[in-house]
Amino acid sequence: MKLAVYGKGGIGKSTTSCNISVALARRGKKVLQIGCDPKHDSTFTLTGFLIPTIIDTLQAKDYHYEDVWPEDVIYKGYGGVDCVEAGGPPAGAGCGGYVVGETVKLLKELNAFDEYDVILFDVLGDVVCGGFAAPLNYADYCLIVTDNGFDALFAANRIAASVREKARTHPLRLAGLIGNRTSKRDLIEKYIEAVPMPVLEVLPLIEDIRVSRVKGKTLFEMAESDPSLSYVCDYYLNIADQILARPEGVVPNDTPDRDLFALLSDFYLNPVPPKQTQTADEELDLMMV
Repeated sequence: MKLAVYGKGGIGKSTTSCNISVALARRGKKVLQIGCDPKHDSTFTLTGFLIPTIIDTLQAKDYHYEDVWPEDVIYKGYGGVDCVEAGGPPAGAGCGGYVVGETVKLLKELNAFDEYDVILFDVLGDVVCGGFAAPLNYADYCLIVTDNGFDALFAANRIAASVREKARTHPLRLAGLIGNRTSKRDLIEKYIEAVPMPVLEVLPLIEDIRVSRVKGKTLFEMAESDPSLSYVCDYYLNIADQILARPEGVVPNDTPDRDLFALLSDFYLNPVPPKQTQTADEELDLMMV
């Protein structure tokens, strides 16, 4: 099974991806996580350091693919999750999406894809260009990480459009949304009324999720020394169980950008007033009248 995780920059894709990877490993699956971001920090909470990238390795081998071995690019992370970082070109030069394609090409030549039960792509991409949409060409499911904010849902809508486009050529499905560190879900619910799609999980505003990124540890590793965090791990285990059940998923019908602006803006500009509830005394007065 191949998964592609997308979402607005800074929304917590990598933290979410790493914890889902560990959750899948806890369910007995052999997992490979591929970081598809020039920052090459997708797998940081799994390994605790920035592992060498595919580009670093290819440069060291003078781009002789035949001289690259799996152990040169695949690193062992927490919970038995294997990790790869695609890397990227220097800032302002080259195309990061091209590097993603080269990463997939190299891993196929190494027969790495045949060794795993689940391969998870953690992908950079708000407004998804052709290069960073490349993992959708290989994925069975796309997962979108969002919060309850306008910008994240705007990005989610563009990603949904990419899923719809890629689903024309192969059986890709959107497994659903994952709300990350959000105290409310009213805007998410407003969006999925317009663009129907499953919501896999909504994680509340838990500070330890943010802290885990700084510490370079997954929530599962942190829970080993702090059992009070076990309940947070249950959120990720729930997501893993839903994915392993191979949900039907959807091919989403994204809404046009202007319609989305109008929909979400109207939610704030014209809020629905809460229903007035009568007290017992008021009801008694009404009955007497």
